[in-house]
Amino acid sequence: MAHREQTLPPELVVSIQRVLELHPGPDSDPLDDLSDDFSPVGILNEYFPDETSLGQFEAVQSRLAQNERDLQHEIDLLQEEMSKEQDSNRMQIIQEMISDLLGQMSRIREKATESEAVVRNITKEIQVLDLAKRNLIQSMTTLKRLQMLVNALSQLEEQVKENQYQEIAQTLGAVKQIANAFRPLSSVQRISQIWRRIQEIQGDLRTKIDADWDKFYAQDPAKPVKVSTMAAACQVVDVLGPEIRSQFIDRYVALELKEYRRIFKATDEAGQLDNVSTRFAWFRRLLQTHETETGRVFPGDWHVAWFLVAKFVEITRDDMTALLSKAGSNLIVKQLLDTLQEVMDFESSMAKKYATPIPDILKATQPAGASRPSKTISSTFESHMGVFVAAQDKALSGMLSQYRGTKSRSSLEATTPRTSQDEDEVHATVLPSSTELFYFYAQNLDQCAKLFTGQPLYDLCQLHKKWLRIYAEDVLIASMKRPASSIRRSIETRLDVNELRNACTLINTADYCHTTALELEAKIQEKIDEPFEEKISFQEEGELFINAVSSAIMVLLHELENATDSAYNALARTAWTTLNLVSGQSPYVDDLVRAIEKVMDTVKPLIEQKRYLRNFLDKASSLMFVKFTHALVKSRPLKEIGAEQLLIDLGILKTCLLHIPGDEHTTPNYTRNVTKNTTRLEALLKVIVTPVDPPEGFILNYTLLIGDASFSNFQKILDLKGTPKTQQNDLMDSFLQVTSTKTDLDNTSFLSSLDMDPGTLPNLQSPGGSRVNLTAGESIMAALSSPPLAMGIDRSETPPRAEPTSKFSDFRRFVSFAVRRDTMQP
Repeated sequence: MAHREQTLPPELVVSIQRVLELHPGPDSDPLDDLSDDFSPVGILNEYFPDETSLGQFEAVQSRLAQNERDLQHEIDLLQEEMSKEQDSNRMQIIQEMISDLLGQMSRIREKATESEAVVRNITKEIQVLDLAKRNLIQSMTTLKRLQMLVNALSQLEEQVKENQYQEIAQTLGAVKQIANAFRPLSSVQRISQIWRRIQEIQGDLRTKIDADWDKFYAQDPAKPVKVSTMAAACQVVDVLGPEIRSQFIDRYVALELKEYRRIFKATDEAGQLDNVSTRFAWFRRLLQTHETETGRVFPGDWHVAWFLVAKFVEITRDDMTALLSKAGSNLIVKQLLDTLQEVMDFESSMAKKYATPIPDILKATQPAGASRPSKTISSTFESHMGVFVAAQDKALSGMLSQYRGTKSRSSLEATTPRTSQDEDEVHATVLPSSTELFYFYAQNLDQCAKLFTGQPLYDLCQLHKKWLRIYAEDVLIASMKRPASSIRRSIETRLDVNELRNACTLINTADYCHTTALELEAKIQEKIDEPFEEKISFQEEGELFINAVSSAIMVLLHELENATDSAYNALARTAWTTLNLVSGQSPYVDDLVRAIEKVMDTVKPLIEQKRYLRNFLDKASSLMFVKFTHALVKSRPLKEIGAEQLLIDLGILKTCLLHIPGDEHTTPNYTRNVTKNTTRLEALLKVIVTPVDPPEGFILNYTLLIGDASFSNFQKILDLKGTPKTQQNDLMDSFLQVTSTKTDLDNTSFLSSLDMDPGTLPNLQSPGGSRVNLTAGESIMAALSSPPLAMGIDRSETPPRAEPTSKFSDFRRFVSFAVRRDTMQP
């Protein structure tokens, strides 16, 4: 509480600084700061920054004392000056003067009020006279207007008797305008009588005009009515008001379309769907007659032709609705589309004729009290577009029937050259069926979008999604299921080059379908109505094509496995115990390298998207290390000489694997994986090469190279070396003694997942098909799933969905896959 009392208000601090001319800043004296942030420690640190500055303590103390004396002197001077200027009598005089001033202001206010009352009394009679003058002028003006109204009304009555429509239009307009000024006086009897008379005259005029119109429309030669007379009558109708004009136009439109209703009944032959063109031809003749004959009497701003079009659209739309509902399931798509095309051509011609879209014409001619907006004729076809969608479904079924099921394999093989002379020929990049499918999609998408961009286009999108799923599953993925009776052409290599080419074709096709499906999605989103835009997605179908790519890569790995089986079997059958010295590489290595290079040389030119090729190379290198490890384990005991030989063979395999991608496809990740897997196997073999005598040296080498204190892992090394059981017990005891003193060793290493009874590697029909593991959680076999293969390829390189690289409407994009631009750089 005491601290709060000692704290000065910020306003007071500012005032003191202003009086004392203190301006806080970076260059100001910190002792001049009046804020609460004052820190004596900081100031002392500035005066004495280090120990050597303490020698100036007395000088600083003297300077501060001098400052204190100067400030005290200045304070004394200010106090003396203040005491001189303070005078209690002066303040009292000022307060008395202020009190006198306030009294004078009060008296002035009272005098002003009295003056205002006097002026009001003086001008009261003048105000009364002004009011009387205004009332007199208003009365004279009203009487003059009433006289004008009575005269105009009398003149109008005479003109009505003579049917002088030209004059009536002007006079009636004047009468209505003057009469509007008397609406507030309608309770006055005389004014009320005039209003009733005006209404009676307007009723008589409407009756006369209707009678004359009937004569004009019927064209009675005995009593002809001139065009100019009816044109003037229309001007009178315009003056009568919008409601009368609407009724007059509706009557005319009903007369004009009466014959249309009679001829084109939905129950008669002329009114059927196949005669819709006759309806439009009849109406065009009617419009021509209207424009050259009867329509000339109407003012241009009435847009009577618009009302004819709107009524014709309404009648025809109702007929089309009844006819389409009656046709039901018997409606064929050709008849539907032909009729709809004729309807849209008619609506387009009307819009072009009047330079106004049909919906705008319908909106402009719609009655004010209508509950729902009028619709076009073509709108009634939207609910029946299921016939069109069903026809596309049937067409797609027929188009893909030759590729689905068991035929998918034969159609794939038909794209692959079979003779040895054709092996160097250019291979098909994608299946023709995929380009045919998307070309068909492009055509019916544009066709449907020209007709409707709402529910029908959404239904067509759902149909496209359905057949994309069918194509991915029944054509692409089904074609990768090898028949059980498949026979290899070469028993030696067990490599089917055509199978490699087929798998590459499937990878390219699936990638093409994935990319184009996303472009299709974006194109539909551009065309479809906003309520459906968020519902359009081909993401699930794109995942199916990515899965197809994954399956095709597994086929390539399966072929690589078959190609290298004989070499790895030779490694597994090698008796390392009989080997006395190391003399270069083993005989099986040449066959292994040739098999790997054969597969890679075949695959690399055929896969278009480089990210898939890199994915395959990563998994292929991991597979080779897995098979090498399997064969190594099977061929035990290795002994020291065998392990040295395998180190040489492993180095050649590493060199081969590092070389096969070439400069274009080698990535840091690939090199890192090959080096990592090689290093682990080298560590394993180097431990085996180390003699067990002396045991301490052997165990020390194990801990340095393997880096764990696992009893079971050490047992695996001894089994691989072929160490006798009697000797193993002593080594195990020594191992426990040595490792018990090394607390920095892990309990596991890459040897923890080494299977000492690997059996045979199962067929790679799915990611991670092998069961060989060399480490816990990060084994060599685990490298087969890095980068991901199951459920797709690395999505980081997948083309973005929102920005397709090419326009779907470009049909050449679907006809020739070879000319399409890669969405990702290799």
